[in-house]
Amino acid sequence: MRTYRIAPSILSADFARLGDEVNAVVAAGADMIHFDVMDNHYVPNLTVGPLVCEAVCKTLRPVTDIPIDVHLMVRPVDRIVPDFANAGASIVSFHPEASEHVDRTIGLIHESGCKAGLVLNPATPLSVLDHVLHKLDLVLVMSVNPGFGGQQFILHALEKIRMLRERIDAIAAQSGRAVMLEVDGGVKVDNIAAIARAGADTFVAGSAIFASHDYASTIAAMRDALASAG
Repeated sequence: MRTYRIAPSILSADFARLGDEVNAVVAAGADMIHFDVMDNHYVPNLTVGPLVCEAVCKTLRPVTDIPIDVHLMVRPVDRIVPDFANAGASIVSFHPEASEHVDRTIGLIHESGCKAGLVLNPATPLSVLDHVLHKLDLVLVMSVNPGFGGQQFILHALEKIRMLRERIDAIAAQSGRAVMLEVDGGVKVDNIAAIARAGADTFVAGSAIFASHDYASTIAAMRDALASAG
């Protein structure tokens, strides 16, 4: 049985009550907290930085060691990686298009004490993983174009997830290395099972959770759907 993880994205949270919001989704059964970091250069939006990450970690760490999953939509990448590591990030993911030297950035993330992930936009080919997949801890497939929350799931992402699952399973069989396959964009109760059947094991959900009236019921419904996926 595959281990499934649900990662609420704070992009859709009420920022006036961010500490309460993060604690609420943890209490509701979240497995990770997802940070969408946008710089208004790599993507046309501006969100949060290391200070917000540090503040959230200070709120959470007395009661839980839940992983902080930081998705960097910034250019350049390397300058900001140590700042998020020092702020408490557990995983740092970045886009290959935003790094001058992808292998070097992966090494920097590991040297900073975090797990490393690479993010694939809808039009980014799997070939960018050819020489680095064996070094990664996570691959994030974007099922929307990055920059904004609340977008609709792009259906052809399912085929990319299927092909990526084959590559990740081959790495695991060869070396025993566990690589998470995360999906972000338009993930909801009614499509999470199909995404899981395609091969994903980690699911970023923003508005599907934070726009609901009952976080625990929404996350429970997602888990019920995942159970049906096998």
